[in-house]
Amino acid sequence: MILDGPDRAGARAYLKGIGFDDEALSRPIVGIANTWTETMPCNFHLRRLAERVKEGVRVAGGTPMEFNTVAISDGITMGTEGMRASLVSREVIADSIELVARGHMFDAVIALSGCDKTIPGAVMALARLDVPSLMLYGGSIAPGRWRGRDVTIQDVFEGIGAHAAGDLSDDDLADLEAHASPGAGACGGQFTANTMAMAFEVLGISPMGSSMVPAEDGKKGQVAEDCGGLILEVLERDLRPSRIITTESLENAIAAGAMSGGSTNLILHLLAVAHEAGVPLGLDDFDRIAWATPLLCDLKPSGRYVATDLYRAGGVPLVVRRLKEAGLLHEGTVTVTGQAILEVADAAEESEGQDVVRSVSEPIKPNGGFAILRGNLAPEGCVVKLSGHDRTEHRGPARVFEHEEDAFEAVMAKSIRPGEVVVIRNEGPAGGPGMREMLRVTAALVGEGLGDSVALMTDGRFSGATHGFMAGHVAPEAPHGGPIAAVRDGDTVVFDVARRELNVDLPAEELAARLAAYEPPPPKYKNGVLAKYAKQVGSAAKGAVTS
Repeated sequence: MILDGPDRAGARAYLKGIGFDDEALSRPIVGIANTWTETMPCNFHLRRLAERVKEGVRVAGGTPMEFNTVAISDGITMGTEGMRASLVSREVIADSIELVARGHMFDAVIALSGCDKTIPGAVMALARLDVPSLMLYGGSIAPGRWRGRDVTIQDVFEGIGAHAAGDLSDDDLADLEAHASPGAGACGGQFTANTMAMAFEVLGISPMGSSMVPAEDGKKGQVAEDCGGLILEVLERDLRPSRIITTESLENAIAAGAMSGGSTNLILHLLAVAHEAGVPLGLDDFDRIAWATPLLCDLKPSGRYVATDLYRAGGVPLVVRRLKEAGLLHEGTVTVTGQAILEVADAAEESEGQDVVRSVSEPIKPNGGFAILRGNLAPEGCVVKLSGHDRTEHRGPARVFEHEEDAFEAVMAKSIRPGEVVVIRNEGPAGGPGMREMLRVTAALVGEGLGDSVALMTDGRFSGATHGFMAGHVAPEAPHGGPIAAVRDGDTVVFDVARRELNVDLPAEELAARLAAYEPPPPKYKNGVLAKYAKQVGSAAKGAVTS
C-alpha cells in the first residue's frame, strides 16, 4: 500500500535513489529488525547474520529492508548504574520495532535477537504488529577453556567472590577473565538468553531447531538464510503471531523453561508477551505448570552443561519430545514453520549416549526450576528459584540493604553470616528504576562459600546465571507500599516453599505501622527515559510492562 499507485511516486523515488528498482519495489517488503551492536558479544555477529537473512528473502522473492534498534548488555552493566537501562530497553526495543514496522508498513517482519532483553522485546513487538513474522535468535557463545575445564561468564562472577574470600589470586582472576568469553554469542548456560530462546522456539514464533545452533557454528548462516526464505511462506499462508501465541503455546513455553531449569526472568518476559498478545496469563499459571514439570536438563547454572552441549544432544526439539513423553505438551499448537508442535516432538532426534537431557523416568528433580510464593512479604507474589539446590525452607534474621551496592559492599567485607536473609529493596521496576539483576551479589555469596547457608529476597530480579535460595520480583515493591519496605535488621524472615509462603515473623499491626512510617528514597532520576519509565511501569507480578 505504501508503494502502490501513482500517488506513491514520491515514496518510490526516495527508495530508487538508494538502489531499489521497480522489480524490488513490486515484491513483498520484509522488515529485518536487527539488534546488532558492538557493545557486547551477544549481538556482535548479527550484522553479518542479517546479510544471510536478506539473501534468503531475496531468493524467495521478497525485498528485505534492514533497520536497527538498541541493545543493552546485562553482563557488562551488571552491578552498575548502567544496568538500570537493561529492562527499560525491552520496552524501547518493542516500541522502536513497532514504530518502524508501522511507519513503513512492511508486509512481514523478521526480528534478530541476541542478549536478554532483545529477545522478549522483539517478540513483544511482533505480537503488537500481528503481521506475518518470526524471531531468529543469534545463538549461544561457545564455552571458554580454563585450566582444563569449560568455563562461562558465571565462573567469572563467582570468581569475584572467591577472590574477595582470598581463594583466588589477582593473577588467577585475570587469567579466568581472559578465557571465559571466547567469541560472539549470548551467555552459554541456561541463563536468560538461552531460556527465552528455547521458550520462544517452543512457543512457535521461532523456527524449531534454529535457536541452539551456536552463534559461530558454520550452520548458523544457513539457518539465517532458511529463515529469510521461510518468511515468504509465512506471508503466503498469512500466519500471524495471534495464531501462534495462545494460552496453550504459552503453557508449552513455561513447561520448557521449568524442565530446563531456566532463568526466572522467563516469568517476567512471558507475562509481558501475553499482555501484548491479549492472552490471559498469571503467576499462578507458572507455579501450577512448574510444579507438574520434572527438571530434566542438566544445564548451567545449576548443572554441568551449556547450550552448545544441548545442541549436540538434540536441541530444543528433544526437550519438546520430553514434554510429550511427560504428558505436558499441548500437542496441537501451531509453529511458524506450519508444523504442529506434535510433529516436532515426533521428529526430534536424540544423540546416542547423551546425558544433557534426562529421561522422564530419571529426573534430576520431580518438579521444575521455580515456584511462586506469596505471604505477608509478597501479597502479589514473588519468584523463588529451586534448581541447583535442595532447600525448600529457610528461617533466619534479616540483613536489610536499601540498594544493591550496599549489599555487595557487605559481601565483599565478609560481614554476611551463615543463616542470614539478605534483603535488598528499592530495586524494583519503578524503585530502581529498571529492576536490576542481583548477579553480582548472588555470585559473590556463592564464591565466598555462603550459597548453601544464606537466603536472599529482593524486589529486583536475578540473572539467569543466579543459583541459590533466592526470592526475586517481590511485589508490591517497596516504593509502592510493598511489605518488603517494613523489614528491619534482625527480623525473622521465613521461606516456606511447601506452603508457597514468604513471611516476616511480625504481627499484622506492627507490619502496618512500619509501612505507614516508611519513606522510600527520592527518585534517582528526575527526567529522561528512566524517569518516564519509573512513572509508567507496572508491577513485576504482571510482567513490568509500561502503559
